[in-house]
Amino acid sequence: MKTITVLVCDDHAMVRSGLRLLLKTATDIEVIGEAENGHQSVRETRRLSPDVVLMDLSMPLLNGVEAARQIVKEFPSAKVLILSAYNDDQYIQHAVNAGAVGYLVKETAGNDLLRAVHEVAAGNAFFSPVIARRLLRQSDEMLLDGCLARTRAATLSNRQSEVLQLIAEGYSTKQMGDVLSLSTKTVEKHRQGLMAKLDIHNVATLTRYAVSNGVVELKL
Repeated sequence: MKTITVLVCDDHAMVRSGLRLLLKTATDIEVIGEAENGHQSVRETRRLSPDVVLMDLSMPLLNGVEAARQIVKEFPSAKVLILSAYNDDQYIQHAVNAGAVGYLVKETAGNDLLRAVHEVAAGNAFFSPVIARRLLRQSDEMLLDGCLARTRAATLSNRQSEVLQLIAEGYSTKQMGDVLSLSTKTVEKHRQGLMAKLDIHNVATLTRYAVSNGVVELKL
């Protein structure tokens, strides 16, 4: 069983300590570092190469959204999971646009944290259930970045539809190649074509598109 490595980023030492204790209850999760501001979060990600970066939005020096943006750009293999006291649409949209693949509300994090870490480490998107249910009820015009409303008329090829579902289900490019009996290069070509056609360029929003269009179900 592969151990999931986590970097905990929060400006409050007591919060970091509580998160560390909670994460320790899972035998396959290891906290390998902590950070107390946005710049340190980026530096520690560079130094430690964690699988998951658990990031508070309200970070000093460099806020959580900008820290997430830098981490995702420089370390695409690291999955950024936002932990925040805010559950407003604008905060969620900013986080997803920055490349975060998950968003947890602190109020219910105790119930959802371990599952969220496992999900994002596996390549899936994860939102606190209270957020996920609200987002699913929203109309296309109120989706995270409005791109779904602009792309409803887009017609995907059969192969692109297959790739979309596999992305939403958390498959890596290599795993998709195995499932579809295609080379990694060919899968990547279909993936890029899919993103270009939908004008969606991150996994979390592709997953939202797949859920909204009934390709996959969002886990609640």
